[in-house]
Amino acid sequence: MIRINTKYIFFISLVSAMGGLLFGYDWVVIGGAKPFYEEYFGIANSSVLQGWAMSSALIGCLFGAALSGFFSDKYGRKYLLIAAAAMFFITSVGTGFANTFTLFITARIFGGIAIGLASNLSPMYIAEVSPASTRGKFVSINQLTIVIGILAAQLINWLIAKPIPLDASGADILHSWNGQTGWRWMFWACAVPAALFFLFMWFVPESPRWLAKRQERHSKARAILAHIGGEEYANAEIAEIEKTLTHTPNKIEFKVLFQSGLRKIMMIGIVLAVFQQWCGINVIFNYAQEVFAAAGYGVSDTLFNIVITGSVNLIFTFVGMFTVDKLGRKALMLIGAGGLAGIYAVMGSLYFLQLKGLPLLILVVGAIACYGMSLAPVTWVILSEIFPNRVRGTALSVATFALWSACFILTYTFPILNKVLSASGTFWLYGFICVLGFWYIFKKLPETKGKSLEQIEHEMI
Repeated sequence: MIRINTKYIFFISLVSAMGGLLFGYDWVVIGGAKPFYEEYFGIANSSVLQGWAMSSALIGCLFGAALSGFFSDKYGRKYLLIAAAAMFFITSVGTGFANTFTLFITARIFGGIAIGLASNLSPMYIAEVSPASTRGKFVSINQLTIVIGILAAQLINWLIAKPIPLDASGADILHSWNGQTGWRWMFWACAVPAALFFLFMWFVPESPRWLAKRQERHSKARAILAHIGGEEYANAEIAEIEKTLTHTPNKIEFKVLFQSGLRKIMMIGIVLAVFQQWCGINVIFNYAQEVFAAAGYGVSDTLFNIVITGSVNLIFTFVGMFTVDKLGRKALMLIGAGGLAGIYAVMGSLYFLQLKGLPLLILVVGAIACYGMSLAPVTWVILSEIFPNRVRGTALSVATFALWSACFILTYTFPILNKVLSASGTFWLYGFICVLGFWYIFKKLPETKGKSLEQIEHEMI
């Protein structure tokens, strides 16, 4: 009888998912620091430089995602996650010490490389060590830690920042403690979990599916799988893995991913990755100041409202975790796309009619709740499981590269769209994209609930 060692899987999943926590913190902390570093570096009146400051880390994400495929297939998942942890520590310290805009941008780009590595490797590692029946729940731990990282950044930003009068000018903010020192502590705080991540990753085993691809390490793969589910489980998993690794080339060429058989899977992965970003929810985290200012809130109220949205995000991530293996991936993705389309339609109308305050805050919270239980965790679950064993590292890196490319475009263009289309037109545009995403998911996405990675591969190719 097979007995899964759930506590062991939870431990190694939670440790590897600390990459998600750092990803979430580093990605969102800049939103709370934004009003202060913009005055410090003198970019408060330049929408182009504001967009560059917010999106520069995403350039690093693209490099990190691109590099993760080749290096994770060659050197494994574990040591690349350790490298990402070290980079998170160094760049969080460096960003806080930056005294010029160039140094600030440089540190953000290198921090982005760590995000790109972690965002690709953490969910992939968890998928490769989890049993089919609970894989969705365990992979969703990564999204949970991302959300915890987001909420931690929001709370720390709120606690660090000292109250600012509603009528405070740019000069008042610049010469305040917030404008000189407070924003630095927001970035420095990330160094603590980064150090813990670096330490704990040394106690996590390598991915058994990566080890199984190397004949000389078969015994190590079998031992890890036996620790997870016993000898019978290990034998069954190894047998299934070996079937999918027949004729696996030593080096995966990029063009192989888009040949017949793999092309359909790659397109699904890329479209879902792009849609998770272009659904527009992340502008609420990255540009909370503008979103809430348009709704009639000042800086101090905005920081508190961000904490509210982060708390809701955390609560509904739990909803997604406990329904992804019951309702299925496709159902939750459809709920997310359809729900956001409706919410954005109403949000855009309220902005257009210049109705401010609590109604808009409720809609923003509703959008985050909808996203938190659907597109946020489920996209990563799907991306971590649809690609074949022999090319998973490279294929997932391509999808993650597409995700961060889409995120860069979203983040860079929001100030411009907000200026040209206003808040109403911008959210109506995101709503239209959600309608297109709903149609694509309904037509193209197969259900993968309850299936082993090897079974998914057999059915999709």
